[in-house]
Amino acid sequence: MGRSFDGIHASVGPPSSNLAVMGGFPTRGVFDVRGSDTLEDVKTLYAAGTWSGPRSDLRLFGIWYEDSRNAVVKADNRPAAARAADRAPVRVTTLGGHYLRQFPSAAGTGDLLLWAAGQFGSWGGLDHEAIAFAAEAGWQPKGLPWKPWFRGGYFHGSGDGDPADGKHETFFPVLPTPRIYARFPFYTNANLNDAFGQILLRPEPRVTVRADVHRLWLANRGDAWYAGGGAFQPAPSFGYAGRPSGGSDDLGTLLDLSVDYQWRPSTTLSFYLAQAFGGRVVRNIYGGRDASLAYVEVLHRW
Repeated sequence: MGRSFDGIHASVGPPSSNLAVMGGFPTRGVFDVRGSDTLEDVKTLYAAGTWSGPRSDLRLFGIWYEDSRNAVVKADNRPAAARAADRAPVRVTTLGGHYLRQFPSAAGTGDLLLWAAGQFGSWGGLDHEAIAFAAEAGWQPKGLPWKPWFRGGYFHGSGDGDPADGKHETFFPVLPTPRIYARFPFYTNANLNDAFGQILLRPEPRVTVRADVHRLWLANRGDAWYAGGGAFQPAPSFGYAGRPSGGSDDLGTLLDLSVDYQWRPSTTLSFYLAQAFGGRVVRNIYGGRDASLAYVEVLHRW
């Protein structure tokens, strides 16, 4: 799923030091055949300042989000009757930033990513408070065939352990493109811990091979297992779905492999294969635990 918006975007300053602002409405899409209609009840504002050096990058950002669709039921860990009765809007502000750094040496290049965000506002009739953070590191040794890049990291998106305390503490990913963060998108960055290892290879300049392993578990077993990518239609879908954890936090393990071939400057051929081994959360809901996904894609840009 890709994301599109109706709105405005502006930036000022050189790439090394700039300010960017955006305001808009997401458009209808995903599996909805009436794609591209404006979702006027969903609004977002974004602003970020970026400072880049030869080997580093710092960004501070803020996002304001409002969802006043009255005909949808929110996805959270409250009982169904409580969620259905709560038609107050979602208003969430997210403040955060990232820091990127490269560390070149005679043996190769290391890299580091630190990212964090905090949220506050209202989740319908509940107060909303949530956090998320990520740390990733990589190493590209010199002189090896296929130019390997080894990477690993950890992500945490907070969950809510008490549906009756008047607070919503599940991190809300707002309006992402899910497959950037979950290439087999049976999960999203809400109530999630994700520890991963990754290797990227370049057998030749036009070919990229990537293999990942993700160990996934819920941040709070009192919360739900969430999947989705945010608002994509006026009704009836909220854009996220939450399934009860059954008192467990073990979501599973994901292994995947992709090969991208730059056939022509404007055309890319891609192959993707994934196998998910479900944990106790999945077993509490479904008779089977495992799932597979494979696809072939041709992307041409005009």
